[in-house]
Amino acid sequence: MQTILGSGGAIGIELAKALKNHTDDIRLVSRHPESVHKDDQLYPADLTEPENVVRAVEGSDIVYLTVGLPYSATIWETNWPAIMSNVIHACRMHQSKLVFFDNIYMYDPKHLAFMTEDTPMRPVSRKGMVRKNIATVLIDEVEKGNIQALIARSADFYGPSIKNTSILTEMVFANLAKGKKAYWPGSPKYKHSFTYTPDAGEATALLGNTPDAYNQIWHLPTAANPPTGEKWVEFIAHEMGKKPGFQATPKFIVRLIGLFIPIMREMVEMMYQYDRDYVFDSTKFEKRFNLLPTPYIEGIRTIVRSDYNRSR
Repeated sequence: MQTILGSGGAIGIELAKALKNHTDDIRLVSRHPESVHKDDQLYPADLTEPENVVRAVEGSDIVYLTVGLPYSATIWETNWPAIMSNVIHACRMHQSKLVFFDNIYMYDPKHLAFMTEDTPMRPVSRKGMVRKNIATVLIDEVEKGNIQALIARSADFYGPSIKNTSILTEMVFANLAKGKKAYWPGSPKYKHSFTYTPDAGEATALLGNTPDAYNQIWHLPTAANPPTGEKWVEFIAHEMGKKPGFQATPKFIVRLIGLFIPIMREMVEMMYQYDRDYVFDSTKFEKRFNLLPTPYIEGIRTIVRSDYNRSR
């Protein structure tokens, strides 16, 4: 049995698709789980409740933690430590391996121009501190020999059929599709990596089913040489047959918008990621598995065709 905790999000869905290449015994766990394959086991659970997690994990050889909590520092500070503690406890009890899907919010902002698995953790945001703390808890358990686990990290992500969880989708794809200007947070002059969600799902499934991948941190495959914000807009507009108009949104504008739109208020502390190059390196994974990430243009083209019914 392989179990996905947090199965309904963009990553959980792609992971479920990819796991079919490794097993026919898949359990999907969330508050309101929905099948990806007709024979999936569905298990409704609140992961902040210890007993729910123990029951959800029971019988699992491998557990994937892909939860996407609401984008709120307060919610993260309250719920993430509880979820991580509950999952570690359940995996130890049932002797299940754990794959934790993580982001890069804990990384030192001075090192964003070239991020590897060895980039130091020195967060400057509340959300980043949460991510550092829960990753540290898991790493400590691994080092003590209490659990077999790995951390799979992704850059900001993009991909087909994503809603409300990708800046690129909400601020660029969606606006251009409506004939509006795209919005780019911060300066559009800096490079910015994005991980393609089908690649993330396939790679996370592969890591989980590779015994010697455990007790390590892995960057999921992400195309090298990322475009600048301006180039992202140009490439997407070209595939849509639209004019590449965009408006940069500096921090003070995002702060003002946040007075009316809560999710934008939560973006303010993360704006440092858009005032410098943000380049995510996945060389370790690519060399180990000989699996290359989807080129950016190919990813964009697939999204436009699948979500906006256009082809060039």
